[in-house]
Amino acid sequence: MTIYFIGAGPGAPDLMTLRGKSLIEKCPVCVYAGSIVPPDILKWCPEGARLIDSAPMSLDELEAIFVDAHENGQDVARLHSGDLSMWSAVNEQIRRLQRRGLSYQLVPGVPAIAAAAASIGQELTIPAEAQSLILTRVQGRASPMPAGETLENFAKSGATLAIHLAIHALGEVVSRLMPFYGAACPVMIVAHASRPKEKIIVGTLADIEERFAADPVERTAIILVGRSLASEDYRESALYDAQYQRRFRGRDTSDSQ
Repeated sequence: MTIYFIGAGPGAPDLMTLRGKSLIEKCPVCVYAGSIVPPDILKWCPEGARLIDSAPMSLDELEAIFVDAHENGQDVARLHSGDLSMWSAVNEQIRRLQRRGLSYQLVPGVPAIAAAAASIGQELTIPAEAQSLILTRVQGRASPMPAGETLENFAKSGATLAIHLAIHALGEVVSRLMPFYGAACPVMIVAHASRPKEKIIVGTLADIEERFAADPVERTAIILVGRSLASEDYRESALYDAQYQRRFRGRDTSDSQ
C-alpha cells in the first residue's frame, strides 16, 4: 500500500490536479484536513471509502491510521490544502512513515499564492521593479520563526511580500513594514482565493487596517505588500521585444526593422 500526500489546491475543486483527483478516486481511505479542504473534493472518493477528518487529531492518531491502512493493504489519500511544499506539516508525518518503512508519495497541488495572484488579476513579478517574491509568515503558536527570518529583514530587500497565516496580526505587520515600504505602499488582502466566498481588500499600509476592519475575515488569507502591486508605468520585458533574438524564435531580427 501507499500513502499519497496530495495537495488539494486552494479551494476550487477544479483547481485540483488530475493526478490528485485520480488518486482520490481509487483510495479506500481518505484522511483530509476538514478545517480547510473543501467538502466537494470528497465527492470523488470511491463508494464506501473511509473518510477521516484530521482536524481534531494528534500526530500519534494519524500515525495509527496509516499503520492500520498498511496492515489492511489499503492505499490512503492524505489531503492537505494548497501545496505540500510550504507549511503543510508533511515532513513530521513522513518521518514517522520512514521509521516504519511505509511507502508514501507526494503529489503537488496549486498553492494559495498562485490562486491569490489569479484573483487579483496580475503577475507578481514586474520587469526591473520586482523580480523577487518572498513567501513568509509571522510567529504563531504552532511554529516559532527562526531568528533571522523577520519581516524587517525581508523588507530591507524591497521585494514583494506574500505573508501567510498572519491576518490576525495585521496591525503588527503594518507597523513592522511601514518604516521600510512607506505609508503609500500598496497592500492587497486576498481571502479564500478561488472559493465562492473569496474576498479582496485593497489599500495601502496607511489605510489597510481601517479597510479591513470595515470588512474583516478571520482566516485563510494572504497579505500582499509591495510597491509593484500598483505599478503601471513599467518597462516591458525583453522576452517579446522584436529585436530580442533567442534560440526558440529562430528568425532574423533585421526582418522587423
